[in-house]
Amino acid sequence: MKNIVIFASGSGTNAENIILHFLKGNVARVAAVFSNKADAKVLDRAKKLDVPSVVFSKENLSSDDFLQQLNFYKPDLIVLAGFLLKFPSNIIEAYPDKIINVHPALLPKYGGKGMYGMNVHRAILDNNEKETGISIHYVNEHYDEGNIIFQINVSVENCLTPEDVATCVHKLEYEYFPRIIEEILNQQE
Repeated sequence: MKNIVIFASGSGTNAENIILHFLKGNVARVAAVFSNKADAKVLDRAKKLDVPSVVFSKENLSSDDFLQQLNFYKPDLIVLAGFLLKFPSNIIEAYPDKIINVHPALLPKYGGKGMYGMNVHRAILDNNEKETGISIHYVNEHYDEGNIIFQINVSVENCLTPEDVATCVHKLEYEYFPRIIEEILNQQE
């Protein structure tokens, strides 16, 4: 069975969805959830589902000790699910093409530093976009610039608020993110 390590900074609905998805099969399991926020709701979700969690500081993220802590879980894939910090190059180098992220827009539009969550959804409405979607991509040293693995769009013509856009985007994340993770793991040697 393959190991997934999830990094998350917030409520953890995507993390929970991924954990539940892999509880149903024998392809992989979520070996741990890492969070840079001690009060993140994702930690409660992980605990309820008996998934170990690790809390760390922003300063610790790029240390060799942290990399060793991550290595302990032997990740076949590292999944960023609402993780807001820039990923350090030492982890990217240690896990080439094994770190993915979901972004709540159709990259390269609405990507980069500061473009996450409601900031993205507000920008979509402010620019009168007719559609948005999700992008699942590999992580490199730059925010939202890694190779795109998968994209799917959704109409936002009936969305009046950023929260409406978020609801449409979350539906896509919940449906497709676990499936794409599973596809990636099935393609690994």
